[in-house]
Amino acid sequence: MSKLIAAAALTCLFAANAAFAQAPADAGAASGCEAKAMDKNGKPLAGAARNSFMKKCDAAAHKEAAMAECATKALSKDGKPLAGAAKNAFVKKCAAGAK
Repeated sequence: MSKLIAAAALTCLFAANAAFAQAPADAGAASGCEAKAMDKNGKPLAGAARNSFMKKCDAAAHKEAAMAECATKALSKDGKPLAGAAKNAFVKKCAAGAK
């Protein structure tokens, strides 16, 4: 009987762990912007100021993610990683097309 109770308890723990571990894919960027939405006195932004900040923050997060993704794709025809001005030009063009 005690083995059955122990097995049930372990099953419940694993199920609870799986339920709490799942999060939306874009939650990281959204929660980061939420945490940064403060005025210069440390008070949370509200209304139009908050909406404007969140719009800019989300756009910046999207652009940063696109730049990071493009940087990994920056390869020459030989398959070697690009460097310097060639890499910067490729990443800029790639990120502009990712919008």
